[in-house]
Amino acid sequence: MTSAVSVRGLWKRFGQQVAVAGIDLELPAGKFVGLVGPNGAGKTTTLSMVTGLLRPDSGTVEVVGHDVWRDPVEVKARIGVLPEGLRLFERLSGRELLAYTGRLRGLPGAEVDKRATQLLDVLDLAGAQHKLVVDYSTGMRKKIGLAAALLHNPEVLFLDEPFEGVDPVSAQTIRGVLERYTASGATVVFSSHVMELVESLCDWVAVMAAGRIRAHGPLTEVRGEAASLQQAFLELVGANGRDTASDLDWLGGGAR
Repeated sequence: MTSAVSVRGLWKRFGQQVAVAGIDLELPAGKFVGLVGPNGAGKTTTLSMVTGLLRPDSGTVEVVGHDVWRDPVEVKARIGVLPEGLRLFERLSGRELLAYTGRLRGLPGAEVDKRATQLLDVLDLAGAQHKLVVDYSTGMRKKIGLAAALLHNPEVLFLDEPFEGVDPVSAQTIRGVLERYTASGATVVFSSHVMELVESLCDWVAVMAAGRIRAHGPLTEVRGEAASLQQAFLELVGANGRDTASDLDWLGGGAR
């Protein structure tokens, strides 16, 4: 298996809180990879360290054979990133944002314009291309952020909760673009806590809880004999069979 991302001994603490506890992970190239876990599992912290946005306390990360912290320019030229809560240049229009991003990446102006036109069309943003980003909806912001991340044709694309808060139409559009992208041999790594989405999209999955990797491998292996990835996930993180509703015997019926 050729690795798109290689993580070894990765640790991150925030004060007394251990967010990522010494994980080792090899993410295969040319696959749709899902990093799944409950809220607070360490997914966003892990992706932030893997993409060079957050320095780890210890450990190493290599992306397409280049060390993220020793060779950051080479790595960042080869990756696209759509983080959760992406901050955009909101006083630019969608097209201006792509033009600015492409020129920052060193692409020729004519090529930027051609790719921007194609991305705006495919992502159903052509009608809003001259509208300021500050006036975009959540789904539109996710799509223009994805366009900016794809503009330079990266080898590996990292997405943190790319479908969070996105309407079904926009989600289907984003999904189609990502499927086309991976079909060309590129790699998508995305985090999510929506198991049905991961099960329908991913070839390979890593399950994370409490800062550790609980399982990883091809989707069919991680799912095992379970009826669904959701069931396997609940068993892996120790949440299967929990019944908290019994503690809320006061809830319902309109009683005060």
